[in-house]
Amino acid sequence: MRALLVVLGLVLTAGSASAEPAVADVCAVTDQRLEELSGFASDGGQWFAVNDSDNGQVRVQVLDRACAITGTITAPNNPFDVEDLALAPDGTLWLADTGDNGKTRETVALHAVSPDGSARLYRLTYPDGKHDAEALLLDGSGIPHIVTKETIGSALVYRPAAGLSEGAPTPLEQVARVSITTTDTPGGPLQNSVVTRLVTGGAMSRDGRVAALRTYTDAYLFPVPDGDLAKALESDPVRVPLPGEPQGEAIAFDPDGTLLSASEFGSAGTSSAVRAVAGAAALAVPPAPTTTAEAAPSADEATSATPPATDPRSPWPVVGGGAVALVLVGALVRRSRRRRA
Repeated sequence: MRALLVVLGLVLTAGSASAEPAVADVCAVTDQRLEELSGFASDGGQWFAVNDSDNGQVRVQVLDRACAITGTITAPNNPFDVEDLALAPDGTLWLADTGDNGKTRETVALHAVSPDGSARLYRLTYPDGKHDAEALLLDGSGIPHIVTKETIGSALVYRPAAGLSEGAPTPLEQVARVSITTTDTPGGPLQNSVVTRLVTGGAMSRDGRVAALRTYTDAYLFPVPDGDLAKALESDPVRVPLPGEPQGEAIAFDPDGTLLSASEFGSAGTSSAVRAVAGAAALAVPPAPTTTAEAAPSADEATSATPPATDPRSPWPVVGGGAVALVLVGALVRRSRRRRA
């Protein structure tokens, strides 16, 4: 097993793993309509992308695999701050209108947009106050999971507590925490280690068996072998460095398991790049069992190990357990983009 991991470029560490496969530039994004590219999705033939600036309506840009915009899907919904994009198997594009840098929103929203531009709006409420969130994952059953961008402590995972409704806000429930530590991967809008652990985007593989979350500098791959996304996000991921992106917020999977990433242009940039990590989904291998079955004792061993029926002694109970509290303290990272009041 370890030999296989070495071939894949996977290096085991305590309780987790990191991988450094090749990250290749695919094409350059130069169209100003995507200077704040924050959400990305792929159907294998074309790409879909959203800008997170406020322009008064939903706009999903359709790109060919040379990064040229070939069309725009528009919907009349007026979003506040779209931060991520997910493509459902039926072709519906789910936009995560969940950005809240100033922690001012009473509700956040999901926009379910069909290729013909028809759209459904679902408003959502958190159970524990306001959060800024930039990552959206759809599990194998199509249930949306929102992952927050926390400057202090773990990222939080929420999903609807009941079926989505267009008539009234749907309450969210917290179902998991994602622990991501700082790294030394270069990139991001600030030269500060805090930016290396802020969750800025999410994606699911086509078969629903791998979830990816990204920060400004790295991607994290979580195996989802049994369909339980919340449980998977609390497991140890495989880290894939994505160095050198000025403000990396977009991530997606091609149907073949290639991981795609993209960045905003950055404060002084005029372009960015779509990058690819071939075969990335295969790196998220569920951990091997940590225990092995022991051989059954022989009849003589079993007899000698069992106290006589008249022996008044009883075995001592096994007592174990413990708790570890981890508090991560970071600095508030505020992006200098225009936002509606």
